[in-house]
Amino acid sequence: MSDDFVLDVSRIRDEARRKMAAGPVTDAYGLDKDRVIGILNDVIATEVVCWLRYTRHAISASGIDRAQVSAEFTEHAAEEMQHALRAAERVSQLGGDPDFDPASLARRAHTDYTTPPDNDLKAMLEHNLLAERIVIASYQEIIRWLGPHDPTTRRLMESILEQEEDHADDLVDLIGV
Repeated sequence: MSDDFVLDVSRIRDEARRKMAAGPVTDAYGLDKDRVIGILNDVIATEVVCWLRYTRHAISASGIDRAQVSAEFTEHAAEEMQHALRAAERVSQLGGDPDFDPASLARRAHTDYTTPPDNDLKAMLEHNLLAERIVIASYQEIIRWLGPHDPTTRRLMESILEQEEDHADDLVDLIGV
C-alpha cells in the first residue's frame, strides 16, 4: 500500500487568499450550494411548522393525561425550533438567506399543521407521530443525497434526525402502541 497523500499548503493558501469572499465554501465543496440552501430552507419550513403544531397542541390539549402529553409536546416544540435555527445558521454559513417567510412556510414544509379537537389527545399524538415519521424519512433521504460531499450539513442533519427519532419513540410510548 502506498501513501501518495501530498498536501500542497502553498497552493491552498494562495487559493484561500484569492477567494476570501466565498467564506467557508471552497472549490472542494462538491455540491450545488444553491440546491443545498434550498433544501435547508425547506427543512427550516418543516421545523417551524412542527414547532407551531407542537406548540398549539401543548397549549390546547385537555383531558386526564393533559399534563404529561402537554409537557412532551412543549419539549418537542422547543427542540423543533432549535432545529430550524441550526438549519438557518447553516444556510447563512453557505452564503444564503434563511427563509422564514410565513406566507410560504406551510407550502414548503414536509409536514402538515393539524388541529385535532382539544380533547382528542390520541389524535394529537398520532398526528405528531405521523409528522415525525415523514420528517425521519425525508431527512434520511437528504443525508443520503449529501453523502460525503458536505460533511458539515450531513452531520447537522444526522443530529437533527437523531432527535426526530427520539420524538417518534416518545410518541409511540405515549400512544401505547
